[in-house]
Amino acid sequence: MILGQEELRKLSDEAAAHVLSMEGTQSGTRTGWLMITTIFIEAWDLYSISFLLIFVKDEFKPSAALLGLTAASVQLGALIGTIIGGWAADRLGRRKVFLTTMASFVVLATVQAFATSMWQLVIIRFLLGIPLGSDIATGYTYIMESMPKGKREVMGNRWQGMFGLGEVTCIIVVTIMYLSGMDHRLLWRIGLALGAVPALILLVMRLDVPDTALSLIQAGKFKQAKKVAKDMFNDPLDMLPDEDYRIHRPRTRDFLADIWKDPVRRRASIFAWISNAMQGIEFSAFGFYLPVILLLSGVSGIAGTNFFTAAIYIIATISGFIAPVITPKLGHRGISQWGFGGACLSLLAAALFLHLDWRLLIPVAAAALMWWHYWSASNGMTICSMVAPSRYKATASGFGYMFVKLPNFLTIFLFPVVFEHLGIPLATALVSLSSFTGFMAARFILPEVYGYVEREKAEIASAV
Repeated sequence: MILGQEELRKLSDEAAAHVLSMEGTQSGTRTGWLMITTIFIEAWDLYSISFLLIFVKDEFKPSAALLGLTAASVQLGALIGTIIGGWAADRLGRRKVFLTTMASFVVLATVQAFATSMWQLVIIRFLLGIPLGSDIATGYTYIMESMPKGKREVMGNRWQGMFGLGEVTCIIVVTIMYLSGMDHRLLWRIGLALGAVPALILLVMRLDVPDTALSLIQAGKFKQAKKVAKDMFNDPLDMLPDEDYRIHRPRTRDFLADIWKDPVRRRASIFAWISNAMQGIEFSAFGFYLPVILLLSGVSGIAGTNFFTAAIYIIATISGFIAPVITPKLGHRGISQWGFGGACLSLLAAALFLHLDWRLLIPVAAAALMWWHYWSASNGMTICSMVAPSRYKATASGFGYMFVKLPNFLTIFLFPVVFEHLGIPLATALVSLSSFTGFMAARFILPEVYGYVEREKAEIASAV
């Protein structure tokens, strides 16, 4: 059988729509969990330094700007990595990218422990961010392509819960090392390097994960796609021939044009990009620097701050796992409006308590902020990955995550300078504007897209 490129494209789109509407299997669910667990590692690599900055500062005595750059450099690397990783996963296949990035994780996380200056630490963490951002883009693509509709959205929305688990684990480990009397110059090095341990475990567990059926279909690797679909979805994709074909890849620059043609895709994607940016700002300013804020405002000492922070993140983790459970009831619009609205009010309350020096209420406001933040941040990546055309899933995930990483970098880098000049209360109040922007976007831009795949299937079927 000889098929032309137009026939192959229509056939692959039909098969892709079929895959996206299938029921999953235990194999697909396992793959989804393996990919969302990446967030645990990201939480450690991204945010462990927020609990260790005080020790890094004592050893190297950097300026406020250099301290902020050290904390933010991994975010800049992740910004680059998410763009490269999404493109590479669509071009080269999912499996090659996630194995390469996870192996890089292990090496670079370990190398952090041997930095001898702040600038060395900045460079190492920048390089660490590249595979980190790449892996998130690939992981979300796997979730959207390996699990059935409804379940893929719930799994994707669990990323904040996994962030919380990573942060709580990191706090507990750092606190234990601190209370043990470990030398502070050794403590921060071990704290950063420990991220290599779960990364290595996850790398080993991922070795037997194949490329996704959808990725193989779009590449024309029909024989392997049929085998993977049988394992993942218990469906042999009988509409595909039993031989491989070379399908010309669409141009990456056509990605935005394809999204723009459909009004639902367009509005949902615009919201996801805004949501990702705004939740990045609301967390990176107040949440990331929470240990420093609690110390500087006199709420507690180092050990007490770690206990307060651990309690706050335990509450946030619970919220992070509740959000995906109730997403089918509230919808994506409901989750986002409640999340951003609650985060905005919590930040304003925190600013007021800081201004009035009501120290005991500051952790309460912080706990409320993190509860609602884990709702507001839960679905931006899910939405932009879910509504993207099937041939651009990884590119869409990477592009969407770029809107998380750029504000993360800028806010983490600049917030120490901002609260040094304006004071912590006013700086916190300014951050609430990001949450308000996210609420307005959810209210007036986001259409309800829960179950969007069914409409995408109908659209492709009509085109065929």
